[in-house]
Amino acid sequence: MHGILGTTPERLTDSVAAVEVAGDGLGRVVRPADRLRRPAPGPVLQTTARPVPRVVEGYLWGRMTSGGLAKAAWAMLFPFAMANVAHWMLPPARPDSRIGFLLGHALRALLRVAALLLTALLVAQVTVVSLDLIAAQCLQPGGACLAGVAPDWLRSEWARVAVGLIPPALLILLLHQVAKVDWEVNKAEAGASTNPVAGLTGLRQDAPPPPGQSAVLPGDAVEADPDTPALRALHTTGALATAAVMATGGPAGPMSATATQVWLTAVVLFLLSLVGVLLLDDPARPSAAASRRLRMLLGTVPRKLIVTLGIAVLAASVVVMRPLPSPSPSSMPTQFSGDTIGLLAVAFAGCVLVFAVLLAPAAWAARRGWAGRPRNLRPWAGGWMAAPVLGMSGLLGAGFGAGIALTIVALLGTENVTPPPAYETLTVLWGATAVLSLLALAVIVPVILTRRWLAEHQDRLAPAEATLLHAGRPDDRRTAARAWWWANLEREHLHHALLAFAALLALGSAVALIQYATGADVPEWLEPLAAVGVIALAALALALIRTVYLAKSRPNTARLLGVLADLACFWPREAHPTVPPCYALKVVPELVHRAAEHLRDPAARVVLVGHSQGSLLAAVAAGRLLRTLPESDRSRLGLVTAGSQLQWAYPRAFPAVVPHESLTELSGSLSGRWRALCRGTDALGGGVTTWNRQVYEGTLIGVGFRADGTEGPLPSATRSPSGALVLGGDHWLPDPARGPFTGRRWGPGVLGHNDFNSDPEWDRAVAIAAGLELPPRGQAGEYSHLLAGVRHHVAEADDLDDALDGEANSEADVPTILVTRVDAVLPSQAEKPVTALPAGNGESSAVSESDETVTPPDVPAAPGAKTSRKAAKRKVAAAVDENGDPIVPDAPRGKSTPWERGGDLPGRRKS
Repeated sequence: MHGILGTTPERLTDSVAAVEVAGDGLGRVVRPADRLRRPAPGPVLQTTARPVPRVVEGYLWGRMTSGGLAKAAWAMLFPFAMANVAHWMLPPARPDSRIGFLLGHALRALLRVAALLLTALLVAQVTVVSLDLIAAQCLQPGGACLAGVAPDWLRSEWARVAVGLIPPALLILLLHQVAKVDWEVNKAEAGASTNPVAGLTGLRQDAPPPPGQSAVLPGDAVEADPDTPALRALHTTGALATAAVMATGGPAGPMSATATQVWLTAVVLFLLSLVGVLLLDDPARPSAAASRRLRMLLGTVPRKLIVTLGIAVLAASVVVMRPLPSPSPSSMPTQFSGDTIGLLAVAFAGCVLVFAVLLAPAAWAARRGWAGRPRNLRPWAGGWMAAPVLGMSGLLGAGFGAGIALTIVALLGTENVTPPPAYETLTVLWGATAVLSLLALAVIVPVILTRRWLAEHQDRLAPAEATLLHAGRPDDRRTAARAWWWANLEREHLHHALLAFAALLALGSAVALIQYATGADVPEWLEPLAAVGVIALAALALALIRTVYLAKSRPNTARLLGVLADLACFWPREAHPTVPPCYALKVVPELVHRAAEHLRDPAARVVLVGHSQGSLLAAVAAGRLLRTLPESDRSRLGLVTAGSQLQWAYPRAFPAVVPHESLTELSGSLSGRWRALCRGTDALGGGVTTWNRQVYEGTLIGVGFRADGTEGPLPSATRSPSGALVLGGDHWLPDPARGPFTGRRWGPGVLGHNDFNSDPEWDRAVAIAAGLELPPRGQAGEYSHLLAGVRHHVAEADDLDDALDGEANSEADVPTILVTRVDAVLPSQAEKPVTALPAGNGESSAVSESDETVTPPDVPAAPGAKTSRKAAKRKVAAAVDENGDPIVPDAPRGKSTPWERGGDLPGRRKS
């Protein structure tokens, strides 16, 4: 499975030509092809035991998020998608807590209310432009606006009405149709009649997991919401009511006595829509009786009736609004605008404020679930990240609309048209935000550049593991260090940048709301902010128009838009129905079916491989396969992720959907057959199965997932034949890669997030995931304690330098590691000495095959040999547990070369 921005079939299958073998045109399964475009087998997989034939298939899902029209529509729906993503960022609620349940119910309800206000705000902004600025003000009979450009018939009564109401009506129709689009699961690929794991059709499954299996696996909650049709009908009705209210007088009241009935009906319809979205709740909560009753009331026929009533109200407003008032310069703007934009903006701001306040105790209540984890594994902002995301969605939505409106005002001339008074407040808001952002950048950018300059000149640009990866290659080490530093900066501080931007928007909003609440004109000291805000909003509008144009005319150039679309469209519709359809609801069931079809062959093994965003799809598919496959078939399933965000991003941003515990469960269920390809130079990916990594005595160590389903210290990293460091399930690839090597793929330069399948470690990870090759030493679950046998610890940087380089005594001061077999050790055998193995000195003695513990023999020094100055401190005692049994650590196997031992690791570099 490929990642964001899609790819070609040839690049996905790593072949010269590829051909489709299954799919429906949207989800395409491809294989390598020969010259006659016939499916061909993949390259033979070279394992340590023997070559193994394999079939390579790629799943292409890029057509569900790419394409000119799709991306153009996505640009307009981006604020809606942010509000929908905020729903999935909520912290998990404790099932045994009544307060937690009520908080979760209130937070989800507030999200749906805020989403409806966003829809109404967009419709109101379009109505202001078409009905107020153009139809009522610019096209008034005898006006100077567009004189000589607009024909006389366009200034007639019916033409002005059409110009004013057709655009919002078309917008509402477009939003309704977008909300109805869903990707249909290919029945041939995942039909219940042929699928051996029938039932995984993308809908929420209420069946309990198999006995003895955890109920938490990645993406369990990523299911379609059956309330989406009801939510769609309520949003459409609310949008129609908003346009009708504005056409008949706005929030200040009806424009005439004949418009009173239509105005009141439109207001009642909007309030009913607001109450409806407030009461709808997640159907997974069986105790939400009110939402169940409302769901019954909002069946197919009632939904059609309320939408039809909304259409009738908007049509009636066309009749009662005539004749259109023709404002004079002294009475501009017209009463069509009223203060609808300001009222909706204030309501949204209040909803976000209440949401942020209620989210704080909900996040605090969920804190006990992650309080014991390392800081870099805890959720962003302590689980409070949904609040700033929701706030930014509203501010961006208001900014897009205000920018377009003010741009039209500038083009038509301020002497001809006057925007609503709320836009003056928005200009102050965005002006304050722009100034604060520039001030923040003026401080942050020099600090970052200074830190980088100091790190480079103090040789601290990259962590010690980068030096291990590129030991013996100083040029590659310097090149990798620069990319490694920037990648670490982006991964570690992405959420800080989002929080800082949200804080700036909040400060700007506070300034603007104070000005709006006082009802006064912009003070003199705020006038420069208003001028800057006009420029910022115009730039925002032009950027949006340019993005839409590029997305339509040159789809490949809109890369940032494609990235945002691919990330946001993964999540099903929950808070807002008018977002692009979720591709995960189609991709995951089809992947599950395809893998199950291959597993029908008892001699076949299946490895799901996902790059970047595809790694999340692969992990969710693997979890559902493990939940549904028979126990005998689970051992033939493996998982490989490359450039994945499954540690640093998804569990931290979406703690209730991809919790850390679900990844632990997935790793334990796969029993060491989850391998992750990582590069430190990859700003979008990172380590997946390990954390708290550090270099000790020239060896990479760390904590991570273990094959028995637990997590803790891991055996020290091993060096693969391709130069990668393998720690736990993570394969850290050198970038730039070693090579080129004869008969192996190779990519020059820093590859970062791209082209993982060009690394020779790719095939080795696939072989381990398939169970065709044993994991590196000590990582199959037999060793549980990493450092228990190490009797020497380096405390100072100079000691580390001596230990690795042997500067003072011409020999490496290598710690001794005690080794025993996995079999249980009888007390009578506990004192039989065998050979001691020094770690990393290039020599590895044979281990006794008897069940015996290991004690270091006293070997006298050879005549003339130099004695280490630390030899007196190197006394080793066997480590035992509370039962008196020896603790089993890890030990290296085979010979190692100086570059494998990290001989050029500087002494001052201690991680």
